[in-house]
Amino acid sequence: LIRGIESIRIVEKYSAPVLIALSSALLWWAYQQTNGFGPMLSSATSQLTTRAAFMAVFLPAITANVGFWSTLSLNIPDFTRYAKSQASQLKGQAIGLPLFMALFSFLGVAVTSATVSIFGKAISDPVAVVSRIDGTLPTIMSLVGLVLATISTNIAANVVAPANALVNLAPRKVSFRKGALITAIVGIVTQPWRLLASPEGYIFTWLIGYSALLGPVAGIIIADYFLVRNRQLDVDSLYSKSGAYWYSNGYNPKAFLAFIIGVVPSLPGFLATAMGPNSLIASKVPAVFKKLYSGAWFVGFFVSIVAYLIIAKNRNHELDGDGETVNIKI
Repeated sequence: LIRGIESIRIVEKYSAPVLIALSSALLWWAYQQTNGFGPMLSSATSQLTTRAAFMAVFLPAITANVGFWSTLSLNIPDFTRYAKSQASQLKGQAIGLPLFMALFSFLGVAVTSATVSIFGKAISDPVAVVSRIDGTLPTIMSLVGLVLATISTNIAANVVAPANALVNLAPRKVSFRKGALITAIVGIVTQPWRLLASPEGYIFTWLIGYSALLGPVAGIIIADYFLVRNRQLDVDSLYSKSGAYWYSNGYNPKAFLAFIIGVVPSLPGFLATAMGPNSLIASKVPAVFKKLYSGAWFVGFFVSIVAYLIIAKNRNHELDGDGETVNIKI
């Protein structure tokens, strides 16, 4: 953090192959212990015997996972701006993200399923699995892998974006180094490990809850760039207070309004979930809003797109970098 973004790039560069190797070793250990993939994947621990029961868990799980990754997707320019070309960043994301996320997801499911045969019960916590492996060397290697995974993941996903946001907020007072240290301190003070104390609270309240906020943000960005501006931007105006993108003292009121409209459908379901199933609020919230909340990111994404397009229809011109009025395509 102290040495800036270049040191973070080096950490990520060398951590990735080590983590892949150690994860593969963990999968091989589970394979050996269960005598093949057949016994490893045959453990039937799911109690979701009906379609309704499955969908009640599947849709929120998908939404939580999308919400989890939507943070990084919204601030991916913090990383792609260092790419040599548009093609290189497209290739890196197309190969690196879907392929390895699918492999790591499979690894997590496979090893968790294997623990049923090995230990007699399903263990999804990697720390708990590692603690049960016999031998000093495997334990040390596993702990090194967990430390590397924690550091590399948190720096890339949870430090770079807020550090850059603090720099943009006060560029004369805050450097990237200072912004990263502030982020690290705030991260400790907020005690995020408390969120993991309850898997239900972490998934259904936290992940889905903030996905209800991030979905509208993504929707507005896509609607504005692809549909309203037709992928045409005046680069000079992006850095000018007199340009087309200064709006009202630097804020776009129409985007804020579309954001609020996108969040509102998920708000009742969030309150019902946060307050608990036995609360007065939960009993008053109609079932339809609870179902909408299960897909909060998707609901907010599409609602905000429609809302922004309707609101943006009132604007058919803007200022270019020279302060002259130009037509834009709606």
